[in-house]
Amino acid sequence: MTNDQTTNESWLKKYYFTRAVVSFAWLVAALSVAARSSGIAAILLVCYPLWDALANLVDANRSGGLAANRPQAFNVVVSVAIAAGIFVVLPNMNHVLGVFGFWAILSGVLQLGAGLRRRKQYGAQWAMMLSGAQSALAGAVFVYQAQAPVVPSIATVAGYAGFGAFYFLVSAISLSITARRRQQA
Repeated sequence: MTNDQTTNESWLKKYYFTRAVVSFAWLVAALSVAARSSGIAAILLVCYPLWDALANLVDANRSGGLAANRPQAFNVVVSVAIAAGIFVVLPNMNHVLGVFGFWAILSGVLQLGAGLRRRKQYGAQWAMMLSGAQSALAGAVFVYQAQAPVVPSIATVAGYAGFGAFYFLVSAISLSITARRRQQA
């Protein structure tokens, strides 16, 4: 492995750990404060895809730029558009869940693609690929649930964020273990 690859792998571990921490923090806020305040819930629902856009933008720039990481570039645009879409359809939570579900499908497919690409370079991407697939499936469920007469809450999305946080944490740990094994070999 070259110095550039080692530096990139180190960045990727930090990136995954950061994504896990932010997602866990979002989850805690969603289940505590936002459960009692529709205003805070609205802010968190808009901020979730904005955070994803920012994270993908930073990661793409650290990994060769947006031109070299087209799935992430597309994910940035989609995530910003979804945040705007959520803002527009608030306070109708059925519509919010539908928009969020559409985003989960797209971002899941894009994350799966990024995981497949990075697997060749760094290995240890199985959790990211699984997370992408599960995100797309969860998104389809959200789109279906959005059609129901029951009004969802931010708690409906909280599980999605929790699984995302878990997968980012597992990915960071998995990359760390792979790197350590490589050094010992």
